Amino acid sequence: MTAREAHDGADATAAASISDNTIDELRDHVVTLARTYHTRPPAQAYEDADRLRQDIESHRDRTQVPFQQQELLILNGQTAALLAVAAFDLGYFPSARSLARTAALYGETSRFAPLQAFADGTLAYIAYHAGDTTEAVAKANRALSHGGVGDVANQRLYSIQARAYAHLGDVAASQHAIQLSGQSDHDLRDELHDVVGGEFGFSAERLAMSTSTTALLIGDAWQAETAARRALALLAHKPHGQQSAHVRAGAAADLAHARLLADDVDGAAEALAPVWEVPVDQRKTGIVVRAARIRRHLSQPPYHGAQLPRELRERIEDFTRVSPPYRIGPHVGLLAIEA
Repeated sequence: MTAREAHDGADATAAASISDNTIDELRDHVVTLARTYHTRPPAQAYEDADRLRQDIESHRDRTQVPFQQQELLILNGQTAALLAVAAFDLGYFPSARSLARTAALYGETSRFAPLQAFADGTLAYIAYHAGDTTEAVAKANRALSHGGVGDVANQRLYSIQARAYAHLGDVAASQHAIQLSGQSDHDLRDELHDVVGGEFGFSAERLAMSTSTTALLIGDAWQAETAARRALALLAHKPHGQQSAHVRAGAAADLAHARLLADDVDGAAEALAPVWEVPVDQRKTGIVVRAARIRRHLSQPPYHGAQLPRELRERIEDFTRVSPPYRIGPHVGLLAIEA
């Protein structure tokens, strides 16, 4: 009886499983989506990620093999993380926050620390964009507390922490985090930020762009311009297919803003050229927010009546009005940013 029961149990387990090749195929789809995210409009990326999430979820119901369940949990969490990024890029902050929490929960359930770190970092930048500065610092610090992550993850998280402190007004802590983001060089790697990479990665030009934005927030125009120039230079040396239009536009906007702080309106107008080239459906929250800050700066009394500042303000208004965060996303979060 014991032998028969053992055999029947093995048969039942085999019947309640899926092919490992199926999991490999789903993993390939997640990797492809992550690595091509920068080339896709966020609305399309969201739809693709949601279909992939449903596919992964349907396969979870078909297996009782612990290893397969573990792998599918991780893949589901990675897809939720990409959905959170896409929702944020579309301006849907509440949905982005909920999806990032879902990704963090999958990371916790599967004991996959890199996913937890990525999700908490995402929650941090959602928080400071929503005006929750104290919450942003807390989430950034929690993200950095997870072990088992590599240098790329730490660079991303210190960069997010720097921005969180900048929004809080703590200049010293922000500068310290900027320094740490450039010192994470310990030959450490992890399976999410390095192996999957793409949107889960954090390239050198993206780090430089983030530094320029943080420097602007703490009032260091020289550091902002230096970092923005570095981001653009690094991007220019990459093959065309690997260049991110969002990073280029973000760095260009930061460069323009830094020049405005030096009262160089002509230089700012020249720097903004790559911003206007961003296709309408790829105008994500990050570039929309940067453009709005420039428009606010140009709305100050010293620029009233001047032709070029007026033209730039009007062009920024036209640029943002047709962007996805304004056209299809709820305006509450963006209005809070611009207030």
